[in-house]
Amino acid sequence: MLEMTIGRFPTLEYETKEAFNTLCANLSFVGKDIKKILITSCRPTEGKSSVSMELLRSLAGLGMKVVLVDADIRASALQGRYDIQVNMPEGKTYLGLSRYLAGYCDVDDILGATNIRGAYIVLSGRNVTNSLPLISSNRLDKLMDELGKRFDIVLVDTPPVGAIIDAAKIARCCDGTLFVVKSGLISKGELLEAMRQMESAGSQILGTVLNQFNEKRYGGGYYHKSYYSQYGNTGSRKKKSHSLSSGGRPGRKENMGGKGIK
Repeated sequence: MLEMTIGRFPTLEYETKEAFNTLCANLSFVGKDIKKILITSCRPTEGKSSVSMELLRSLAGLGMKVVLVDADIRASALQGRYDIQVNMPEGKTYLGLSRYLAGYCDVDDILGATNIRGAYIVLSGRNVTNSLPLISSNRLDKLMDELGKRFDIVLVDTPPVGAIIDAAKIARCCDGTLFVVKSGLISKGELLEAMRQMESAGSQILGTVLNQFNEKRYGGGYYHKSYYSQYGNTGSRKKKSHSLSSGGRPGRKENMGGKGIK
């Protein structure tokens, strides 16, 4: 296994930190059989990769052993955005997920322990123009099975559903899908169609994360707001504080209050 250093992480506002804490808590209610979670969106720039990284940090902070797989092998910007450095032996080059799927290396050649305790990453590696043959190979299934044995939670950051078919193909290896939705950008119809695509691929929809929600714009009037949290399909509700709401189709919808993350 390699060593990696995450050199850049944005500072979150208090409300956003609390939203992630609640999101982590809500994920614990989906069941012990849900370990491999695919994270996607309808379009680019909705913040799915940022949510993936923050979930990695938050879950690791709770004492879990978590790995994030950057599965956007066509156009990933994760490594540069977070200044992730891979400590490689002299004379060797990091190959990443794309080269692993092509059969050039093994799991421990692409898996890195980061400078955040409990947080591990598999980077995408060199971008490819034709990802479909790679993500359709049984090497992806083997990787996900192996990571599922080693880690408490496996997070998989994929390309947007509306752009290419990659997310639906990768879904076969995961236990459920979490959608990240940028407030004011996506229509209900577009989101439902994206969810239908993932469900058609056999993926269970775990819920949605509403990102960059402006509460003042939509009538939020209190500094300490209330929200209702609905778990599962029981219909029971518990009143809580802070600016995060849940409920929705068919699992939970997390509202990243304040400015959210980009």
